[in-house]
Amino acid sequence: MAKKAAQQKTAAKRLTVTLIKSTIGFNNTQAKTVQGMGLRKIRHSVELPDTPATRGMIHKVRHLIEVTE
Repeated sequence: MAKKAAQQKTAAKRLTVTLIKSTIGFNNTQAKTVQGMGLRKIRHSVELPDTPATRGMIHKVRHLIEVTE
């Protein structure tokens, strides 16, 4: 029972990140951050856990992506 509750808690803390703008013309570290998030093409979406590390990556490239919970 505790396992199921823990799974529901972690399942609720997911973020969907979508690349909406190209990384061309921006800093190389921003392009590497987008690549590290698993985004490949424009309009490509990935689900990431809601952790401080992920939030930091989102903050760094917030002008290139769209985030939904």
